[in-house]
Amino acid sequence: MKKNKLALFSIPYVIWMALFVVAPIIMVVIYAFTAAPPDGGFTLDNFARMGSYTVVFSRSFQLAIIATLVCLLIGYPVAYLMAKEGPGFQRIAMMIIMLPMWMNFLLRTYSWIAILDRNGFLNQLFSAIGLFDLINSVFGTNITYFKMIGTPGAVVLGMVYNYLPFMILPIYSVIVKLDHSLLEAARDLGANSTAVFRRVIFPLSLPGILSGVTMVFVPSVSTFAISQLMGGGIQMMLGDLIELQFLGGAYNPYLGSAIALVMMVIVIICMYVMNRFGEGEEEAMLL
Repeated sequence: MKKNKLALFSIPYVIWMALFVVAPIIMVVIYAFTAAPPDGGFTLDNFARMGSYTVVFSRSFQLAIIATLVCLLIGYPVAYLMAKEGPGFQRIAMMIIMLPMWMNFLLRTYSWIAILDRNGFLNQLFSAIGLFDLINSVFGTNITYFKMIGTPGAVVLGMVYNYLPFMILPIYSVIVKLDHSLLEAARDLGANSTAVFRRVIFPLSLPGILSGVTMVFVPSVSTFAISQLMGGGIQMMLGDLIELQFLGGAYNPYLGSAIALVMMVIVIICMYVMNRFGEGEEEAMLL
């Protein structure tokens, strides 16, 4: 009886998934292997044409990897320090980390534009303190502002700012649940703090690291709002390219579907490799 009730309650979810997840994926697959009108029919030409966008693919994965590494370098120490502190500090730190997530995604991104723009807060501050005058007098230049918007660094900054909580929280949730008896046993055996971290804490926190890397890398490689706004329309990424094919002047949903399909396959392969690596680490620790 309970199983029948659960199955009944799951029907709306199944319908939702079928309409808004499965059906769009099927449409993308069909479009990817279909020639544009008036030809129609099965074709692989859409995939062959992607060779001209190698630079966009390369830039997308390069910036996504950089953003993921930066998030890891910042997020792991933050998560480790949070886990070592008391419950009161952890609650405050969690609120500070989650507070920006309560605001709209685009609003957070636009705030960085106001800070980094040519007439933004930072350039006005540098001008007010005489930094530009100092640089011009020393190097003989005529700088009036620093170009920050429209650069790869701005895109990476936007990714790190928006996705950093997705790196901190999985790592924190794993470290805070570590068995303290293992740490005490390592210290009793003569291990110092560095050895305890290197031989016990870090290996046991790898599942959280892998989860964080996946949760940051996947949205980073497929982002388009951040690259459009903070990249100034110059740093085109895969998300921008796909949007251009569906909504832009180069309207070609068949090519856009092929690019989206290839990106999905690459992301799935990356996630599979990460999960397999995580399973291998867990098995090694159990042994």
